[in-house]
Amino acid sequence: MLKVIFRYGLYAILLVLLGKPNAVSSEFTESETDILTQPVASSKPLLFKLKPERQEGWGYKLVYLVDAPLEVFWKFKTDFDNQILLSNKFITAHRVVSRNRNQVVTEDEYSNRPKAIFKWQTTVLPDRHRLKFVLLNPEECGQKYHYGSIQLEPLGSRTRVTQIAYFDFFGVSIWVSYPFYGGMTYFLNYTANWEQQTILKVKDKYEK
Repeated sequence: MLKVIFRYGLYAILLVLLGKPNAVSSEFTESETDILTQPVASSKPLLFKLKPERQEGWGYKLVYLVDAPLEVFWKFKTDFDNQILLSNKFITAHRVVSRNRNQVVTEDEYSNRPKAIFKWQTTVLPDRHRLKFVLLNPEECGQKYHYGSIQLEPLGSRTRVTQIAYFDFFGVSIWVSYPFYGGMTYFLNYTANWEQQTILKVKDKYEK
């Protein structure tokens, strides 16, 4: 993160501290979400900043479409042993640690924090096509807390994905506001685009 800020210098710092309208076209504030109640009409991800549920931190709401039916994409999202996750440039390692009824614990390593192992607990709610996730070891990963949910909804022959998360860590305001590579907007847009492209490659596997 610091390398990126140094690269862009004062201009980047001013964007973070003062804000720049329309710096990222897909980003909205929470107050604008009320007017966006219609189904998503395009495959471009929409990103909304959210106020934290706790005293400190930030949150986001990410909405995007994937070109796959609900049941097919649900199988993809709940295939926790899927090593295709490693084709995501931010994920360098992934493994399943344990399964207990509808809860799965996984460990992931990320390229932007190579020395940390993130241990995620995901609760699978198949009747609602909903996933709830929480970071079990936030302190070891330099965070105070991190949790959220992923909701899948049918939209014709496609699926609408709504991911909401809340988190806090040192420098969180910079990460949330930084509009370039290394910031939240870039990371989440890349993640959504990766899923949109990846499901097209593996759709046949989950249609069986």
